[in-house]
Amino acid sequence: MTHTIEVLVEQLAERFVKTSKKLVIAESCTGGGLSENLTRFPGSSSWFDCAFVTYSNRSKQDLLSVSADKIEEFGAVSEEIALEMAQGALRKSSADYSVSITGIAGPDGGTNEKPVGTVCIAWCERNQNATTTRTEFSGNRSRIREQACMLAMQGLLDILQKASD
Repeated sequence: MTHTIEVLVEQLAERFVKTSKKLVIAESCTGGGLSENLTRFPGSSSWFDCAFVTYSNRSKQDLLSVSADKIEEFGAVSEEIALEMAQGALRKSSADYSVSITGIAGPDGGTNEKPVGTVCIAWCERNQNATTTRTEFSGNRSRIREQACMLAMQGLLDILQKASD
């Protein structure tokens, strides 16, 4: 775990504890890496509800109720599917916030439209608006996954900050 990730996790833990809110995660290309980072420190059970690692399209459909038609239309790596993953995770949990990550970590699987490093993330607050983003990271598989986790955590911090303002 890098120093930056450690700092993000500590800040998230502090905010979740302070607000008594809970988090659920839906991950694809990070393969549980975000969940692992967030639960590394003692006390995470007070704010970390659960996680879904839905690597395959079928698991996205079965576990998170992601639409097969939307996967067909937009592809599994899209803001639309990231949003469906985040919303599905909230529906399947008692959490207040969700974040989802889907992407192409490489080294294979990229296309001209969605090259290796393409990552889509969605953040949701129960009964509130959601936010999505699509970005392209560079580096090897490990670096892309690490950057995706950091962006997901930073986005959560931003949402929690706005909620407390």
